[in-house]
Amino acid sequence: MLLDFEQPIAALEGKLQEMKKLASESQVDVSEAVKALEEKIKNLKKETYANLTRWQRVQLSRHPDRPYTLDYINGITDKFVELHGDRTVGDDKAMVGGFGEVEGRSIMFIGQQKGRNTKQRQMRNFGMANPEGYRKALRLMKMAEKFSKPIVTLIDTPGAFPGLEAEERGQGEAIARNLKEMFMLKVPVICIIIGEGASGGALGIAIGDRVMMLENTWYSVISPESCSSILWRSWNYKEQAAEALKLTAKDMLQHKLIDGIIKEPLGGAHTEPDKMMKTMKREIIKLLDELEALDTEDRIMQRIDKFSDMGVVLES
Repeated sequence: MLLDFEQPIAALEGKLQEMKKLASESQVDVSEAVKALEEKIKNLKKETYANLTRWQRVQLSRHPDRPYTLDYINGITDKFVELHGDRTVGDDKAMVGGFGEVEGRSIMFIGQQKGRNTKQRQMRNFGMANPEGYRKALRLMKMAEKFSKPIVTLIDTPGAFPGLEAEERGQGEAIARNLKEMFMLKVPVICIIIGEGASGGALGIAIGDRVMMLENTWYSVISPESCSSILWRSWNYKEQAAEALKLTAKDMLQHKLIDGIIKEPLGGAHTEPDKMMKTMKREIIKLLDELEALDTEDRIMQRIDKFSDMGVVLES
């Protein structure tokens, strides 16, 4: 799938393939031309992805080929055992979690999971968790705390499921309880936005010692489309809404709402997933080494202070 701003790059790559095919069929030496075109494509890619608008980054974060939570877990861990159910209602397929082994270190991984095709998307509810999903996440966090294992959450959701039945089963209470409990967890907690980070649905598993974002992701109280529909009664102003929301990783870091940005391969995480997995693995190990060196009480207080310091108060 090509996004609008990727069309000029795709056109040049098409010409490059034609040139290589012509060279192989006619035995004509076009190596210099090929080299020049490859350099042109490389420079165009760098320029394009370095100057993306906020809306274009939102589009990139939703690319259907981007790695999802289970892709990262399976790519990072040597062995993963998924755990199911909240022990009250059922097993929410939009929220996944379990113990994974990373270079001999046991880690609890938790995250929202989207689907690749129509059937999977229906099963995973498009990555929108119900209350039982957040209660499952909390149960797994408490299990990790019991066995003194660190927690890594991977956030990728357009929001918590907004259906009537979710509200009847206590959606708001489930998310609020997670916020409260995550502040007091005694083990290190790392939260990484890997795609979309929308509203309380994202925040319900995003209270951690370190909150990171991949380069081409977004994190906000509302999506650009929903913001546009509320303010302008139309989705046609989503680009303008994205600019106003300042929802990119760069914006979040500038406003001290996250702790760092994890660089993606040129063109996005989906272009070189193996490289992205290695980068993520390195980053997780590095952050865990930092956090595990801290005293438990100091770590908890730093976590509380970090979130307490967020926001700006303007006095008239």
